[in-house]
Amino acid sequence: MKGGSIEIGEVSKGASQRKGMKRGLSIMDFILRIVAAAATLGGAVGMGTAEESLPFVTNFMQFRAEYDDLPSFVFFVLANSLVCGYLVLSLILSVFHIVRSSAVKSRVLLIVFDTVMLGLLIAGASAAAAIVYLAHNGNSKANWFPICQQFNNYCQQASGSVVGSYIAVAFLIILILLSAAAISRH
Repeated sequence: MKGGSIEIGEVSKGASQRKGMKRGLSIMDFILRIVAAAATLGGAVGMGTAEESLPFVTNFMQFRAEYDDLPSFVFFVLANSLVCGYLVLSLILSVFHIVRSSAVKSRVLLIVFDTVMLGLLIAGASAAAAIVYLAHNGNSKANWFPICQQFNNYCQQASGSVVGSYIAVAFLIILILLSAAAISRH
């Protein structure tokens, strides 16, 4: 800056740095969407394939535990599947933001849909976490006994799926914050 005026090189340098910062945020957004999609897919597949059979008296009579025995687990699988599908589809907009880092309206749209998907994912993960807690600990006041002592593999798989879903929740929160930061730098 000379004598109170800004040189052209300083202005273009600042604009270039801002554009580079937005592009970096867009690349990070793309990577986080892929990781979050993988976490939700893992949660849905893990819970959807959770099943275990235990013999009762003879091998012809068995107790079975499957994810679709409990509506909360069905909701969990559906919520994770929907969020995974959304995240895969939102990769298109994420690539658009890498190419055109100055887009604002599409970022606002992503924030809105990311927030809706975050709510859906938290609802599904919370419902499943409550059932997993009961499966591990039971509830003596309601006379519900823990089943994880008998169905150990089933409970481990269900617990892992819930953890994967909460990891995706954390990534969605970070995605919302990244999009808000990219908009605020506009």
